[in-house]
Amino acid sequence: MKSYPQNYIDGKWVDSIGGTSHDVINPATEGTASTITLGTAADVDAAVAAARRAFDSFSATTKDERIALLGRIIEAYKARIGDIAEAISTEMGCPIGTSSTAQAGSGLGHLANTLAALSAYDFEEKFGDNKVVREAIGVVGLITPWNWPMNQIVAKVAPALAAGCTIVLKPSEEAPTCAAVFAEVLEAAGVPAGVFNLVQGDGPTVGNAIAAHPGIDMVSFTGSTRAGIMVAKAAADTVKRVTQELGGKSPNIILPGTPLDKALPGGCGGVLLNSGQSCVAPTRMLVHVSQHDEAAKLAGEIFGGKPVGDPMAEGGHIGPVVNKAQFDKIQGLIAKGIEEGATLVTGGTGLPEGVDKGYFVKPTVFANVTNDMAIAREEIFGPVLVILPYKDLDEAVAIANDTPYGLGAYIAGDPSVAKQIVGKIRAGSVYVNAGGLVMDMPFGGYKQSGNGREFGKFGLEEFLEVKSVIGALPA
Repeated sequence: MKSYPQNYIDGKWVDSIGGTSHDVINPATEGTASTITLGTAADVDAAVAAARRAFDSFSATTKDERIALLGRIIEAYKARIGDIAEAISTEMGCPIGTSSTAQAGSGLGHLANTLAALSAYDFEEKFGDNKVVREAIGVVGLITPWNWPMNQIVAKVAPALAAGCTIVLKPSEEAPTCAAVFAEVLEAAGVPAGVFNLVQGDGPTVGNAIAAHPGIDMVSFTGSTRAGIMVAKAAADTVKRVTQELGGKSPNIILPGTPLDKALPGGCGGVLLNSGQSCVAPTRMLVHVSQHDEAAKLAGEIFGGKPVGDPMAEGGHIGPVVNKAQFDKIQGLIAKGIEEGATLVTGGTGLPEGVDKGYFVKPTVFANVTNDMAIAREEIFGPVLVILPYKDLDEAVAIANDTPYGLGAYIAGDPSVAKQIVGKIRAGSVYVNAGGLVMDMPFGGYKQSGNGREFGKFGLEEFLEVKSVIGALPA
């Protein structure tokens, strides 16, 4: 796979100013997947300067010009889906079948939905002789994670471009190559020099420099709640807008009497997808006490029957988790669950049978979990499901809400019963007998899952300032 040791600034691939070489590790083999250069604050300065120079002209482009630009980006993106998928599978371990469809496909979906949102969007609204105008907020800093790298990059870049903003992007150093391919996509599509800038690097150096930079007007961050707090603190001195999509510990309420053979495969699949490395995964399954044991048995069969394997091979297996630090964290939490007295239904600590290298985690199910256990409270970010029994719907809602997070929640069963509790659940998205993201619906969280919303017109509006124009002007 091609390495990208340079940054993309002002329409050119350029060497870092004082950066250091960094090997990206293939989590399936523990060998080197690619090499980048971890950038510096000086690189951020150069990228911000380019973005500021480009802002006046790009923000003045017409809606039709930006519609045409998004259309060209879509065509250029389609031609590179294979390269994007290979980069994701090699660097963060997602199986190639999922990387080619859900991972790379999500980027295409966000481009298409942003194009539709922009086409329908009115940037001016009349109030008698007065009007409200929505304008590009300015230079935006985008900091994105490794787990769904193209999903989060394009969910930010596409609406920022649609709004007329210029961009400095820092992707995760754990899965950086797809971002470099995306820079080539934007270059091929004719994005003007300075409008999109890519600086590779880590959070403490490049991420912090972006958040604190006085030349950046807004930061959009996706990652852990811990890192999000640091971004917000770094941004506070410049009073810039900060939007964040952070951690999650989503409840999946199986309504009493719901046929488990219908409800559990989707919920379990949502945890196993991407090896559990999804912030909105339904990792806490809440089941009525009368169905708990049956649910534990069925979930154990689903998880126990899920193979692990080479992410570059086709098939229905899951891949490794992204790195050793993540593997060690998951192993520690599985051990903690056993120590705290939860019932280990399947899986457990250690590598799966037949595996002697790579950061592969056994698909694991715990039953008889209480919501004060670490495995019920902490975001494990691996293929680990916890099953909690409840006595009635009031207790189910109380357990669902008893978390610092509020990104997603799931309900399976009778929609008329689900309707009674949807309004009681404190989460940014509630999926009723549904499992997937809808890319024209707002996505974001309550509580420590963040603030602001992404996707469709809701994501577009995050990158806009609102201006009141008082008094009549010529038509």
